[in-house]
Amino acid sequence: MSFAEPRFALHEQPVDDETTVVTVRGEIHVSTAPEFSRLLAGSIAEGRTRLVLDLTDVEFIDSTGLSVLLNTLRRVTRAGGAMAIVATNPTVLRLFEITKLDSTFAIHAELRAALDQVQAAAGGSDDGMP
Repeated sequence: MSFAEPRFALHEQPVDDETTVVTVRGEIHVSTAPEFSRLLAGSIAEGRTRLVLDLTDVEFIDSTGLSVLLNTLRRVTRAGGAMAIVATNPTVLRLFEITKLDSTFAIHAELRAALDQVQAAAGGSDDGMP
């Protein structure tokens, strides 16, 4: 029995020197989380501490994926930045609700709102991070 490769794709789009949008497609789980984590850690190391994670096309997240999101939020916050998530898939939104992480992460239905939030939060206001 063989298993198909996980459906997973990452795309990073810098907005400015400190802001980047990371678009994720497919599934974030034990097999794909390390690559996701490396990309996010690299962005933060390069000074991009205003992160928007576009999970619009994510179909599944397991506990490993949630751990990557939490660790990234911690790193960004410690660096004085902000992070927001764009999510519209009911399954993904339900996961955040069940785990009560909907109160930990700034979750938006639209990319523009998420970008506005991280840029305002990192600019000195405190309306970005819960």
